[in-house]
This record gives sequence, structure tokens and C-alpha cells, in this order.
Amino acid sequence: MSNYNKITEESSHYDSLEQMETTSILKSMNAEDKKVAAAVEMTIPQITKLVDAMALRFEKGGRLFYIGAGTSGRLGILDASEIPPTFGMPHDRVIGIIAGGDSAIRKAVEGAEDDTQQAWKDLEAHKPIVNDTVIGIAASGTTPYVLGGVAAAMNNGLLTGCITNNPGSPLTTAVEIPIAVNVGPEFVTGSTRMKSGTSQKLVLNMLSTALMIKIGRVKGNKMVNMQLSNKKLVDRGTRYLVEALEIPYDDAERLLQQHGSVKKAIDAYQK
Repeated sequence: MSNYNKITEESSHYDSLEQMETTSILKSMNAEDKKVAAAVEMTIPQITKLVDAMALRFEKGGRLFYIGAGTSGRLGILDASEIPPTFGMPHDRVIGIIAGGDSAIRKAVEGAEDDTQQAWKDLEAHKPIVNDTVIGIAASGTTPYVLGGVAAAMNNGLLTGCITNNPGSPLTTAVEIPIAVNVGPEFVTGSTRMKSGTSQKLVLNMLSTALMIKIGRVKGNKMVNMQLSNKKLVDRGTRYLVEALEIPYDDAERLLQQHGSVKKAIDAYQK
């Protein structure tokens, strides 16, 4: 018998959902969603520990890996995929890995999450080093793929953390720095794509954004290293330069195009 309370499997506080009016369904869901940010707030001390530990390793050339299955895996991939365009980091510094491989991003791969050996095999393809960090994401805290991956990572000297929604679950004891967000039972019983998934997204935002700020990828409150991949972002970068350097828009745009990023343009202008 397990010695922890499987909150993610507890029965919803609501029943007869199919008999509810649409507005009642939505208001009830919204009432549950309001609990998520408060639950995340309770874990800030653990998030702080993980960010600071990651930053030390990241500045020595370490990378950040997210591993997960299903919704949790997809959320890790989403967060990782947003780091290069937002902060101008190479694609190989923050990496999301999902059980079943990239095809599982769109379509569930049967049985992929039950393999305890596969996550480390997937990580080995990236030639892990001791300064890397592996964060296992699993609402249940019991996903074999994730448990096996963090255990192997820890055995190989990597920093390990987790995001889960079951305090006291096996995943919380399998890593160095656990983050366990207790959002309570889901509106639809066991549907962890809802509040649990929302809490995971919030924690991922906090982890990666704080990490990027700590390693100098933000100046003031601006994304000075963002990729200039469309007209909207070129305009945003130009306006950043107008504000920072107090120069005309056209001059700022030329400077930005010449140097390729807000940060490089500011550094060049101020020399």
C-alpha cells in the first residue's frame, strides 16, 4: 500500500457534470482554476532552490532537460521550445523530452510511459554531463519513465528536480529538489490536463524565466536577446532601443538590423 494520498485521483468536488448548464460548468472550472496560483505560491521556496542550483551549473555549460509523458511531457517541450526565440539561447541548452519520442507530442504512444529504462536512453543521446539538470514532470508522481530517468540522472551526478501534484509521491523522494503543487482534485476526476497541467505550466514559466534572468538574458525588464524572427519582434526590439538609447525609430531599426539583437546593439552603441 502507498503511504501518501493520491490527490490527483481523488473524486471531484462536483458531480452530475453532464446535467449542469454551460455557465455552471465554466464557473465551476474557473473556481477550481483560482486555486492554482495559490498552490504554486506555496512551492516558491523549492522553486528558488532549483533555480539557484540550475543557474550555477548552467553558467558552467550545463543544460536543462525536462522529461515527462503525455501532458507533462508536452508542457516540458513547450517551455523548452520557447527559450530560443524569447531569450536567444541555442536550441541545445533547454531540451524537452517526451516518452514515446516526438510523435507523442501530437498522438499518445501506448505504453511509452511504462518503460523505466527509456528516459535515460533518451537523455544519453544528448551526451549528458555533470553540470546538466534533469527535471521530471509527472502529475501523479508515479510515472515509470520519469522515475527511471531521474534515478539514472542522479546516479550519474546530474542535478535532479521534479514538478508533481502529489506531495509524498515516489517522484518527490527520487530527486534532489522536488516541487509538489497540491491543487486538489480535478474538476473532472483524474483529468490532470486541467489544474495539474496549469500548475505545471506556471512552475515551468517560473523556472526557465528566472533562470534566464539569472544568467543575464534580460536587461531591465526587456527581452534583449530575443530572436528577430518576424516584423512584430523587429518592431518591439526597435522600440526597446528607442527607449534605452533615446534615438529616433529609424536609427534604432538600422542599429538593430546591423547587430542582430537588442543587447548587441546597445553594447555597440554605448562603446
